[in-house]
Amino acid sequence: MTATGTTEVAEPEEVPGPEGVPGPEPVPGTEEGAELQEVARPEQTAPSPSRRGFGLTVATALVMGNIIGGGIFALPATVAPYGTVSLLAFLVLSVGAVLLALLFGKLARRSPVTGGLYVYPRDAFGEFAGFLSAWSYWTMTWVSIAALAVAVVGYVDVLLPLHGSHVLEAVVAMAALWLPAAANFTGTRWVGSVQVISTILKFVPLLIVSTVGLFFMDTDNFGAFNTSGQSVSGALAASAALLLYSFLGVESAAMSAGEVRDPERTVGRAGVLGTLGSTLVYILGTVAVFGLVPHAKLVESGAPFADAVNTITGGHWGGTVIAIVAVASIVGCLNGWILMAAQMPYAAARDGLFPARFARVGKGGVPGFGVLACAVLGSLLIALNYTAGPDTTFRVLVLITTFTGCVPYLLSAAAQLYWLAKGTRDRVRPAGLTRDLIVAALSFAFSFWLIAGAGYAAVYQGVLFLFAGIPVYVWLRGRREAGAEA
Repeated sequence: MTATGTTEVAEPEEVPGPEGVPGPEPVPGTEEGAELQEVARPEQTAPSPSRRGFGLTVATALVMGNIIGGGIFALPATVAPYGTVSLLAFLVLSVGAVLLALLFGKLARRSPVTGGLYVYPRDAFGEFAGFLSAWSYWTMTWVSIAALAVAVVGYVDVLLPLHGSHVLEAVVAMAALWLPAAANFTGTRWVGSVQVISTILKFVPLLIVSTVGLFFMDTDNFGAFNTSGQSVSGALAASAALLLYSFLGVESAAMSAGEVRDPERTVGRAGVLGTLGSTLVYILGTVAVFGLVPHAKLVESGAPFADAVNTITGGHWGGTVIAIVAVASIVGCLNGWILMAAQMPYAAARDGLFPARFARVGKGGVPGFGVLACAVLGSLLIALNYTAGPDTTFRVLVLITTFTGCVPYLLSAAAQLYWLAKGTRDRVRPAGLTRDLIVAALSFAFSFWLIAGAGYAAVYQGVLFLFAGIPVYVWLRGRREAGAEA
């Protein structure tokens, strides 16, 4: 405290951002109602038209396209063994996802640049925290990509029976991964167009099925509330850890902020709108599937939505149509996730915290090496997990992504709490401060709860993935400092 009793404002350190601009500088809080995190925002150079290509519609489609992918089509069967408690978990996750969308929107106002979930911890806690967030998120993306590719297999089997051949199933998963990877090399404009088309293609039929299906439900199909053998709280946490996979992508607009027009406003709006739209489809769709497919059959189903539509139509043609939609949806989702997987290491590589090749951008504006790396790593993971049998592949991959995805969420929420604690309180309305504190604290608690619910095996494997990056950080930083001293 100063002699006059006012709060002494400490200027944040200047940390180079991933776009090569200075870090946050204090901005006079003269505007009425200025929010706390707006006290310190990074200066931004005028973006080039070719880089800022996503408006609100495309950014919202990117969020929805990345959220609604394999989750809605595969996870109802995955969580069915827990019983209808998983429907309650969906509601809890929906609230948590909206909180995260609000959190990332606030953070993007402070740092409206590509690679948000890497930038936020780096600016708050330094390079190592930024690297851990970037490495964990990057691991999550290519593991998630592998899981999405595996999710395609069950629906392709409805269209072209694979007769239980693990080789054919692996080939289908590989093709589902590499086709959108190849499309990414054409540029971000193409990626955005594909996201809009694929989002419309899957959203309209899913919404129709999710509403029409409600009139064909049989309450006897739902089964018991808790069939897991665990306590209700344990079953809720465990099913939520699996279902989190279906909400990964809520951060898509923040991660791609460098490609978004007016990111300070657009990122938050796109995140909330995309999350709410996805939540509507998810809850209605999951309730419809649980009510249309008998519980015992749903537990064993490889294509639960196709089974649900077959119940409505009384034949197989409806399931075939929804299988086509599911394949298009998942491939479209892979299209967006592969771009996301390349953007996180791109931002970190600009700061020297990832190998320099990840920072190279092709003519289409896409980091080509990042796309190639995630496709290769995803392919290796698909091949590795199919040796253990496809029945366990999707579940194992999903739980790993829960841990590796929540680490950046935790660090981002902690970064927001740090900036709120460090900010200029006398320049902020109490209501705004209280609201932002609640959003950040609940986002941190929500992420922590999900990690706990993932289970020991998932946390163990996730920690191994996370710690495997430490030697990479040590090597890159050592080489960079050696070069600076030379």
